[in-house]
Amino acid sequence: MNRRDFLSSSALGSAAFLSSLGTAARFAQAQEARSPEFSPLRPNPKAPVTQLTKGPKYHWGAYYDQLHFDPTDRFVTSLEVDFHHRSPEPTDRIQVGLIDLQDNNRWTPIGSSVAWNWQQGPMFQWIPGREKFEDAEVVWNDRDGDRFFAHVYCPATGKYRELPHAAYVLAPNGEYALFPDFARLNDTRPGYGYCGIPDKNANVAAPDNAGIWKMDLRTGETKLLFSFRDVADMVPDGGYSKGAKHWFNHILIAPDSKRFLFLHRWRGEDEITPRWAGWKTRLMTANADGSDIYVLNPFNMTSHLVWRDPTHIIAYANRPTHGNRFYVFEDKTQNTSPVGADIMKVDGHVSYLPFTDQKWILNDTYPDQERYQHPFLFHLPTETKISLGDFYLGKDFKGEWRCDLHPRASRDGRKVLVDSAHDGGRQIYLIDISEYDDLLSGRKAV
Repeated sequence: MNRRDFLSSSALGSAAFLSSLGTAARFAQAQEARSPEFSPLRPNPKAPVTQLTKGPKYHWGAYYDQLHFDPTDRFVTSLEVDFHHRSPEPTDRIQVGLIDLQDNNRWTPIGSSVAWNWQQGPMFQWIPGREKFEDAEVVWNDRDGDRFFAHVYCPATGKYRELPHAAYVLAPNGEYALFPDFARLNDTRPGYGYCGIPDKNANVAAPDNAGIWKMDLRTGETKLLFSFRDVADMVPDGGYSKGAKHWFNHILIAPDSKRFLFLHRWRGEDEITPRWAGWKTRLMTANADGSDIYVLNPFNMTSHLVWRDPTHIIAYANRPTHGNRFYVFEDKTQNTSPVGADIMKVDGHVSYLPFTDQKWILNDTYPDQERYQHPFLFHLPTETKISLGDFYLGKDFKGEWRCDLHPRASRDGRKVLVDSAHDGGRQIYLIDISEYDDLLSGRKAV
């Protein structure tokens, strides 16, 4: 498929009316039970919201820390499924496609996958470091029998290739990927791993033959950087509770591709309590070759996070100084500084908005007491918050199959994608924040 054919091809897909009507009926009943003032979407008039995908099937883009826009900001990654409200099964196949923002948001399928989850999908993302559309490639994971692998597709040429293993995070220089044990992750953290292949180390607390791998994005050459046993042997103060089982989650590579972060998590007898939500966490960093592992946050809780620059990370975490909140960490030190004390009080999917000199943060919240989720911009120097709307989430969207907004910015930093089910079924929406361009670029004072 060449560029002309790609731009002119039409979306394919069939209707799933029964599922759609069932969801719509429940949503309509819920609305009728509410006050006349109830609105599932309360947009900011200065940040108009456009629905990019429509039913009867459901669509989402998945995680917030990946590249979802192509180098021209024209094509957007999208996933399509025909059911809700249950865990994926090994035979559940989703469609993988691209949305053309310059052609009435036309959805074009390019592939499919049976290796996916509700929170991060099949890790469908653009490979960094490809600055021209002609060179741009997308990657997504799949399963063939007893192996996970990755598809790579170039929309400009229509050429496909494969990588021998599934990818989790891609280096900003476009040279390599890192990935954890997806089968183990599916057992320990449903919603983030893949079903279909059992964890061969399910009964091993800290295997020495699995952990975090590195894969060359050109050749597929792969190497185990370190194992669960290697990291578990770096015993924290107080040790582990009886029966602790270890896994890795949320791997992210620094902007210069030289170091990466990951969450070391474990669950034992003491962690199966409401206090610990089922696990404890250490935030750790390492060199790209797996050496020089450092425990950046040892205080049992680290959640959503992202690199600010090659030596700093912003994360929602626990620290003795201020408890649970957002902090900026300096890598390989215990230097931290709290962020947004009176405004960013709760956990959210945080990132730095592009082309704002790292002065603006893009973030969101989980549902409040009225079940609204709130995407927003936050200006660090003045601690000014700009709401990007309020998105209602029905109670059926919970646990593993919840629909988080996962706000993700375009490459020019003036458009934001969110996944929302405020209209009864999860779809992808675009928030236009270009009216704030003078503020975001610094031409106008906040």
